[in-house]
Amino acid sequence: MIRPATIEDAEAIHAMILGIGAALDQAGKIRGTVEDLRRYGFGADPAFEALIAEDGGRTVGLCLYFRSFSTWRGRPGAYVQDLYVDPACRGGGLGRRLLAACAARMAARGGTYIRLSVDAANGAAQGFYRRAGFRPAADDLIHQIDGEAFQRLAGEAP
Repeated sequence: MIRPATIEDAEAIHAMILGIGAALDQAGKIRGTVEDLRRYGFGADPAFEALIAEDGGRTVGLCLYFRSFSTWRGRPGAYVQDLYVDPACRGGGLGRRLLAACAARMAARGGTYIRLSVDAANGAAQGFYRRAGFRPAADDLIHQIDGEAFQRLAGEAP
């Protein structure tokens, strides 16, 4: 069963995010907490939405995404931040079903696309997304700013 996440799922969501970090040997980089998920993901102005996959009452999958808007397309879409399937459930199509559920939710709101990024060293995930119909964006390169550089930039605001 795939359903929208609720605030009661925050601990399970956090555990799956830690699972992603562990699989990439980067769990130590995860600073977000269960309380962060509760604070920013639920309420009047949620920063993200999530879909939870359950099997027999056990949480086995996650698709965490947020709405976005393409000015070039003139349409809304979604950016998938995290996709996780319990290792015992992989290979059965659950990841694709989670992405399909995200696409259907966005299509119902007029959405026409999903974007995501994949760890450069994660060849298995890259293959999974290609098989699902995703392709690398040949004309985009992700840039980011955070930490002290972000704070300095924010401090330049008029």
